[in-house]
This record gives sequence, structure tokens and C-alpha cells, in this order.
Amino acid sequence: MRVLVTGHHGYIGSVLAPLVAAVGHDVVGVDTFYYRGCDFGSDASWEPARARDLRDLGARDLEGFDAVVHLAALSNDPIGDLNADWTYAINRDGAIALAQAAREAGVARFVFASSCSMYGAAAGDELVAENAPLRPLTPYAESKVRAEEAILDLADNEFAPVSMRNATAYGASPRLRLDIVLNNLTAWAHTTGAIRLQSDGMAWRPLVHIRDISRATIALLDASADDIRGEAFNIGTVDQNYRIRTLAEIVQRRMPACEIAFADGVSADPRSYRVDFAKFAAQFPAFAYEWSAERGADELASAYEEVGLTVSELTGDLYIRLGRLKRLLDEAALVDELRWADAQAAR
Repeated sequence: MRVLVTGHHGYIGSVLAPLVAAVGHDVVGVDTFYYRGCDFGSDASWEPARARDLRDLGARDLEGFDAVVHLAALSNDPIGDLNADWTYAINRDGAIALAQAAREAGVARFVFASSCSMYGAAAGDELVAENAPLRPLTPYAESKVRAEEAILDLADNEFAPVSMRNATAYGASPRLRLDIVLNNLTAWAHTTGAIRLQSDGMAWRPLVHIRDISRATIALLDASADDIRGEAFNIGTVDQNYRIRTLAEIVQRRMPACEIAFADGVSADPRSYRVDFAKFAAQFPAFAYEWSAERGADELASAYEEVGLTVSELTGDLYIRLGRLKRLLDEAALVDELRWADAQAAR
């Protein structure tokens, strides 16, 4: 296939795009490059690539592609809290318009990166499957719900959209993020000797490694269109449903000299859900997830040690998405609606 990967320069995309190419697909990346220069270790730039805002892509830009893997988004709750309109414009409206353009251009397959965060606050500790009520608690989660609904509704005999409701991602990446739970806990341990929890640690989170997300994406690209058309799949494994406190203990086992500590004024996190991943497993029985949180904590700790991650980088804006965007706004590099002030320079 000839595959367009939006957000190829991001946390997941900079791992996913090379893996999709490695199995034989012809990959082109497109990204607005908000995080240019936020490299962890050696730069892993991807060629060929286009510097474009996804909101500016139309059907003509998508002609000749067999599939689109749509990763590009404002990636977390804090950014949505900063300005919900930006999150809805990019994550909801931009994603829907891109899917519509893909169908118009004759693209046969559209893989949408969604999120298990759309389950919000699940009742009790029961596992939630794809048919469970969606209870998004934030603009980010709401934007994913609305985009998924509209995109899957575009399915027809010629167009096969599919949604990946990814568990919370973790793992080392050339475009590292330290604002996601396992990456963050391991970074606190490495840089300060304390595994710092931002909540009481009792909320449930499902986790999945970014390489397993990438491999699941390849499975969806290679599957029969009839098997995935209009479907949503939870991506992850049931044994990687963890309480946040348990993740801290996993990190502590990797770095036993570190103590578990709580940030000042912590409280319960209302976002808590355990997820059922049986649907994907039934549809793809040969697929095996390769990573666990234990292996991921070891990978992250080793990567931080090798690169020499510092506490100033942990608390700065290099690897924190909200901090990076705030800096670009303060510098007036980004202006209204998170557009580049100098579009040509951004390329």
C-alpha cells in the first residue's frame, strides 16, 4: 500500500512510520512540526515528509494513497483544558474533514487513532468493551468520541474506516513524551530518586506500548476490509490494566533505591477504567502483544540513563506537550488557532 501517516513526527508516529515502511508499505509522513527540535537521543527524521497542518489537507492531497493512518492530534487533557476550541478544531473537526477528503479522493482505508479515555469514569472495576457507554470527561476525550462517530459513519463499500481505541501509551521514542503515566513515573525516579504520584494512585489505567500500537496498526492495514470496515477496536491487553499505584511499584522494582511519594494536595483521579480487549484478539488471533509495563519501565529507565535525562528536562517544555505549545505561543511563533505565525519558516 501507499500509506499517508499524519503526525509522523510525533511520539507514536516517529516509531510507527518506520515500522510500517519496514514491512513493505510505501510511507509518506505529514506533520505540522510543533515539536521540531524536541528530540530524545538522536534525531529520527522521516523522509519523505510534508510540513502541513492537517486542517489544510484536501482530497487532492490524498490522491494516490491506498490508506491513511491518522495520528495527528492535540494529544492530552491539559492541552484541551488550555483551550477546548483548539482541541475540537483539530481533533474533531480536522479529523472528520480529513476522513471525508480521503473518501472523496478514493482512499480505501482510514485508520483513526482514538483513545480508551473516551470511557471516562467506568462504573466499578468491571471491564469495559467497545459496546460500553462512552463517558468522556474532558475536551480531549469528547473530541475523540465525536470524531470516531462521524468517521465510522462514512463507511461504505469503497471506504473502510476503522478506529483504534488505544490504551494509554508508553515507551521510548525519538519524540519522547513525559506527560504520560509510565514515562513520567520512571523519569521522576531516574532524575530525583522519588517516584512521584500526581493522584492518590487508585485509578485504573490500561497501558500499551507504542511498538505494539504500531504493530496493531499494521495488522489493520493488512486485514480484509470487510473485517474492519466501520469497526472500533480497543488496543491493549487485559493484563495491562493497572492501578496507578501498581505502576509506581513496578518502577520501584526496576529502581529499588527510589521511594514512592505523593505530590502536594493529591486527590482521586475521576478518570478510571479497566478495558476489555477481547474483540481485537478474536479478530486477529495470530497477533501477540510483545510488551509489558515491567519491560517498558526497564526500557525507559535504560534510555534515560543512556541519554542522561535531567530534572530540568523533566520539568521543562522539551518533552511536555502543553509546555512546548505554551512556549511557542509566548514567543508568538504560534498565533490564533495554533497556526504558525510564519508558515514558510515552519516548513
